[in-house]
Formats: sequence, structure tokens, C-alpha cells
Amino acid sequence: MVNLNAEMAELWASLGAPAAGRARILQLVSARRGEGTSTIARELAFFAARQAGRAVWLVDLDLMTSPQYAAIGAESERYGLIGQPAQASPDGSIFFAVQPPAQGPDGAPWPDARYLAAHRVGAARWWVTRFRREALRGRQNVHILPSGDYWNALRKFADLIIVDCPSGDRSQAAATVAPFMDQTVMVVAADEEDVRAPALMRDALTGAGADVAGLFFNRATVEQPPFARAFLR
Repeated sequence: MVNLNAEMAELWASLGAPAAGRARILQLVSARRGEGTSTIARELAFFAARQAGRAVWLVDLDLMTSPQYAAIGAESERYGLIGQPAQASPDGSIFFAVQPPAQGPDGAPWPDARYLAAHRVGAARWWVTRFRREALRGRQNVHILPSGDYWNALRKFADLIIVDCPSGDRSQAAATVAPFMDQTVMVVAADEEDVRAPALMRDALTGAGADVAGLFFNRATVEQPPFARAFLR
């Protein structure tokens, strides 16, 4: 694993520290898969919790595979051991719907919030979510909801909420939750020469209500591409 502490410190400083008493919700997403968004989201959560001393939630919107949970577990020597599952919703609200709804042993509807678990990572004050895919039955599907209830509830329990979204070529999740995010950072491979896909996604996110705070070029040793300033205009 490459040490990205310097890059995360720079990103943290550029975004500005969250105001006291007000949690920030930061969405990270890329236009295409393979740009390294999940790595940046994970490293920023790690930096904010360990170096900046913040209470951090890393919410993984790639529900079917939960790559953040898997990656942290695979590098426990770096991040810390993953703790036992806990309830991930403070009040029963959740950002997705499972259809058709399931029933519990007593015949009552199974709450969608029970499909999401939160795990503490090491001794720092940060948590990572994992969707309990094994709890799905038959042909159940999961859909991200255009609702702010869960995000507003979670603000009371964290200083920083980092939302790792699947890339735009895989999912519309980023646009769906965009209105409820405080800031959106797009991740672009630093050697990317074709800017059309990131530009189109930027416009789509802005149209959906996102505050696109900027770009993170994923490979700090590569010179920033010349299109950067034009992209953000």
C-alpha cells in the first residue's frame, strides 16, 4: 500500500476542516471505474480519524460487494482490526430500499435498515459500513433512495461522513444522493487524457444538485493535467 498521508493532508486542507458542531458529508466518485475512488475515500477516512482526530463514518454505496469492508479487513495491520457489527442507522432510516420487502419470523416487515451494518475500525473513531448481502432472499433488489433522512440522522454521530460512490459508468447512485451531500469530489486518474467522461459527469452531478468542490488527481507524482482549471470553470 502506498502511503498517501501527504496527499490526504493536502486534500483535507483544501476542503477546510468541518465546522464545530456541524458534520460534513463528503461524496467521492469517478466517471469511470478503475480511477481509484475507493482508495482515496478510505485513505481520507483513515487520515481524518487518525491524524485529525475526527469521528468518521465511511459509507460504502457499492452495496453488493462492500469493497471498503473487504479492503480494510485485508490490511488490518495498517488500519486496525474490524470490530463486531453494530446498527448503522441511528433512528431506523436508511438510504436504500430492498424490494420486494422481506418478512421477519413473526411475519412483520423486515426493516431495510437491518441490512446495513457498521463496524468500528481499530482504536480510532472511525466506522465502515457493510451491506448484509447474505440476508437477501430470492429475487430481492436494492435501490438507492433520493432521501436525506438517513444522512441528516447520521450527522449527529460523526464529524465527517465520507460516501464512497460507485463510478458513474456503473451506477446512478452519485446523482441520486447528490442533493444531500455537502461537497462532491471527483477522482480522476492523473494520466487521464480524455476529459469528456469526467466533464459530462460533473455537469450531471451539478444538475442533480451537487456542490462539486473539485478534482483529486489520483497519482500525486504525475503532473496535474492542463485541462484541470478549465474543467472546474
